[in-house]
Amino acid sequence: MLHGGHLSAQVPLGEARLRATGHTLLVPSRPGYGRTAIHAGPGPQGFADTVAALCGRLGIERVRAVMGVSAGGPAAVALTERHPDLVGSLLLVSARSVLPFPTGATRVAAQLAFGPHVEARVWATVRMLLRRSPELGLRAMLASLSTLPTRQVLADLSPDERRRLVRLFSVMRSGHGFAIDVRHGLDTDLGRAVGRPTLIVASRHDGQVGWQHAEDWHQRIGGSRLWQSPSLSHLVWYGSGAVATDRQIVDFIAAR
Repeated sequence: MLHGGHLSAQVPLGEARLRATGHTLLVPSRPGYGRTAIHAGPGPQGFADTVAALCGRLGIERVRAVMGVSAGGPAAVALTERHPDLVGSLLLVSARSVLPFPTGATRVAAQLAFGPHVEARVWATVRMLLRRSPELGLRAMLASLSTLPTRQVLADLSPDERRRLVRLFSVMRSGHGFAIDVRHGLDTDLGRAVGRPTLIVASRHDGQVGWQHAEDWHQRIGGSRLWQSPSLSHLVWYGSGAVATDRQIVDFIAAR
C-alpha cells in the first residue's frame, strides 16, 4: 500500500477493513515521508524499484495487490509495470494520474505552504486549530477535499468519523515528500503497459484529485475497471459511501 501526500507509513488510512479481512499489509513511506530518504526514488519508477528490492529483502515473492492512494498512485502503477512477476493486481484509489497536479494557483500555494522549510509550522497551526475548535478545523481541512459544500460533507460524517478525521489531520506531516510530489513531472507513457487486473476507485466529488485523473488512468490501463465511489470527498473511506467503497476493494482483492 502506497499512501498519498502528507502521510507516512505511521499514519493508517484505508487499512482497517483490509486487516480485518485477514490481509497482511506492507506499507512503506514514499520518498521524503517518514524516514524514507529522498534518494529512495524520488520519481515513481525509482521508488518502484526500491519497493521491489525491499520485497526481495523480506522474502516476498508475490503480492496479491498493490494499492496506490492519491499521490501514491503513480508509484503503484510503476511497480506493476516494472515488476509484473511480483504484482498480481493493481488498485488505484483517488489516485492522481500523469495529468498536471496540482494546477494553477493551487500548485503555487502548495509549494509555498508545504515546502520543507515551512511545513512543520503549517501543520503545527493545523493541530492547534483542531485542538481548540475541532469542528472549525475539520471545516478548514475538508474545504479543499470535496467539490460539495463543506457543511454537506460534514453532515455526512458520523460523530466517530469526525473524531477519527481530527486524529488523522492532527498527525499529518509533509516532510520533503509533498514538495517532491508537486515538483516531479511524470512519464507520459505511465500506465500503458500494466498488464494486470486493475480497479480504479474515485469519487466525482473529489476536490483534491479530479475525476479526470480516474478517467485518464482508465483510458491508459487496458482492461481496467473504473468504479465511482458514492463518497463525498477525496477521503473515500469516510461518510455514507465508505461501506460500499470498502466492499469494492475487498471483493476485488479476494477475486485475485
